[in-house]
Amino acid sequence: MADVIELLRQAAIFKELDDGELARVAEVCRMQDFVSGEYVFREGEPGNRLFLIVEGDVRISRTIPGSGEEALAVLKPGSLFGEMSVFDRSERSTDAISNGGTKCLTIARSDFELLLDFNRELAYKVLWSCVRLLSGRLRSTNDSLRSFLAMSMF
Repeated sequence: MADVIELLRQAAIFKELDDGELARVAEVCRMQDFVSGEYVFREGEPGNRLFLIVEGDVRISRTIPGSGEEALAVLKPGSLFGEMSVFDRSERSTDAISNGGTKCLTIARSDFELLLDFNRELAYKVLWSCVRLLSGRLRSTNDSLRSFLAMSMF
């Protein structure tokens, strides 16, 4: 349990939680292993869990018709992924594929929602951390888009 708490502490959305709150999150976590090349999830599938990489890498990609796979990112241990579909209850927007074998902590959406429903202070901290995380991602995307547009003008 102490190992799981330390892993959770690394994830941006759980950084603000104290040890007791992290222990409550740890109670709903499950460990899952993926062999190299195995899909963690596929684009279009329901988003019913989030993942935290414990060991190995995960390639995030999309299939482009006529071109094949486009790798968008390679995530390393400590990275949280798959949370967007858990938060907005939509389908997966990308594929996630194990690179060389991967071990992940997973939290099912139903368990995550119950945890937030019954622990208001924990929910407040997690949700504000999510807002900061998603705002940072949006800012980074805007900066990348701005750079791309500036370069395409020349």
